[in-house]
Amino acid sequence: MAGVDLPPLLRRAGLTLRDIEDESVPLTVTAQISCLNLIAEALDDRLLGFHLAQTLDLRRTGFLYYLAASADSLGQALQRIARYCGIFNEGIQLQTDIGEKLRVGFEFAGVSRRSDRHQIEGWTTAIVRCCREITARDLQPLAVRLMHQRIPESGEIDGFFGRTVTFGDDKDEVSFAGEAAKLPVVNADPFLSKLLIGFCDQVLARRKAHAGVLRADVENAIAVLLPHGQARLENVAQRLGVTPRTLRRKLGAEDATFAGLLEELRLALARHYLAEHQLSISRIAWLLGYTEVSAFSHAFRRWTGRTPRADRSRKRRPAPRSAGSRPHARRADRR
Repeated sequence: MAGVDLPPLLRRAGLTLRDIEDESVPLTVTAQISCLNLIAEALDDRLLGFHLAQTLDLRRTGFLYYLAASADSLGQALQRIARYCGIFNEGIQLQTDIGEKLRVGFEFAGVSRRSDRHQIEGWTTAIVRCCREITARDLQPLAVRLMHQRIPESGEIDGFFGRTVTFGDDKDEVSFAGEAAKLPVVNADPFLSKLLIGFCDQVLARRKAHAGVLRADVENAIAVLLPHGQARLENVAQRLGVTPRTLRRKLGAEDATFAGLLEELRLALARHYLAEHQLSISRIAWLLGYTEVSAFSHAFRRWTGRTPRADRSRKRRPAPRSAGSRPHARRADRR
């Protein structure tokens, strides 16, 4: 990254230069998200994940790209990515649904969705690029839905997808016309396909479920329910497929409580939203599940000792910068 002193930023994300340069070193999703956020801030690039995915050589994603590129059809290619992506990225799960529409949904597993903008914008961009490349068609999604909020720069993303992206939604999803699933993959290779499927199936058979990820899954469920005022224990338990009693017990085993997680998440989201200056205080209160701005202000003051408006004003004070230079992102081939 031109103009960025990487080692200090990487240390803050728990990484080293060797971790980034050596592609054999696995990077956790949490570290990837943290690293992208820190570099985006240093570069003053609020669309860093999107920009990286635009220039990424898709072959550098390795098995996932070749699993898709060796499939017979686009629908099969996306089903393969959904089935095997967990082998290569343990924190993001894809679901593919083929019907009247061809839907690709993204869910975070064991990783909090709230801290991410760049990773998910990169994923959706890379998936659409892959669909276009392997079919040699300029495919236009019917809809693109993202859970985080729109920012002024988001118009650039609209241009790439060829339509206005819906931000602030309750899911992350890209959808195409159902007929797109039948599009043939150009240069499909059945021999490579058989080899890759056999290898990946063996890896899946050896995998063990990760433990200790309940907290992040609860946070992700809460985040979806908050704007609708439905972030209650019983509703979260239903989304996770367990009883409220079981959820309470499992949280206790991780030294957590539902009420504590709800309050921690609200504070973290409040700070995140207050940094997005186009969001009004009343809009933020709604996103956090408060029916009145006064209730949000009271809670925020209890958490921080400041009102939301005072906190936003404090953060807007410009930090001194050296004159003349604004670093620019350069092509990066590794996510």
